[in-house]
Amino acid sequence: MYLTASCPFCHSADRLLQQKGVAVEKIRVDLEPARRAEMIQKSGRRTVPQIWINGLHVGGCDDLYALERAGELDPLLKAA
Repeated sequence: MYLTASCPFCHSADRLLQQKGVAVEKIRVDLEPARRAEMIQKSGRRTVPQIWINGLHVGGCDDLYALERAGELDPLLKAA
């Protein structure tokens, strides 16, 4: 997950994934500006967080919670 330390959406997404027992690889784009460029190139988005699960770009915090509400997050995590 690409994130910044001060982003409340990043913290919320991280909290949900932690509750699911997922080990999250955190890439701090506020500390590594080159990684922000990498995130934008990979996702086509400029905002954080940007989340990938098993190589699949799922989007940001709202997208992650939408997957959870639709019952699609757990199967995606189990496949990872």
